[in-house]
Amino acid sequence: MCGFCGEKLSRRQFCQGVLAAPLAMGAVRKDGLVEPILRLQPQSGPRRVAVTLDACPGQFDPRIATLLVERNIPATIFITAIWMRMNPGGLAFFLKHPGLFTLENHGAWHLPPVLGTERVYGLKVAGSWAAIQVEIESGAAMIHKVTGRWPGWYRGAAGLYTPSVVPQIEALGLRVAGYSLNSDEGASLPAAMVAARIMSARDGDVIEGHINQPRRDSGAGIAAGLAALQASGVQFARLDEAA
Repeated sequence: MCGFCGEKLSRRQFCQGVLAAPLAMGAVRKDGLVEPILRLQPQSGPRRVAVTLDACPGQFDPRIATLLVERNIPATIFITAIWMRMNPGGLAFFLKHPGLFTLENHGAWHLPPVLGTERVYGLKVAGSWAAIQVEIESGAAMIHKVTGRWPGWYRGAAGLYTPSVVPQIEALGLRVAGYSLNSDEGASLPAAMVAARIMSARDGDVIEGHINQPRRDSGAGIAAGLAALQASGVQFARLDEAA
């Protein structure tokens, strides 16, 4: 029994479709880590995508948040406890629109769920399963404190995992939030490139981007790309609404 997520999900339940969308582990990288791939379940009708945005340590990007509200585009926000403490105004903005934004777990201190000591993209890693579990549970507790609900999804910092920890995370009753379209490469790409990536989204894509870097060009690209997708007739789904 998980202390914050309710009844555990078995691996069999996980693979038989408890998730709203199918998860693929992806290829193992040269460093031994995996970047899970997540897509929406296929359905007939217009092209459909899910918008997921990471609130890593940093600030609040109103360019993206305002666009989502003005255009009524739902988004799943993977939020760190440290971001919530640093950005009370941004947190209040998300909480003001519960019909659009779902807050999910990005960890407490933004430590990648990676074993060992090698840094990932310059980030210090959790290092052990015990530390990964604390990272997850502390992040979940903060979300519960501000929303009254326990998150059901977890996305690790950097989106990378030691393969052996993925089933351990699932055993906590959590769904691992991979993605199929990385829009901004850690908020490092120019706006035009980010917009082009988003505009190329295929049906079922789970788009990943960042909403914590208001001074970088990438945020403007996310806003422009999502506006263009909507204008083209794309439908948007939150992960918790996807069938």
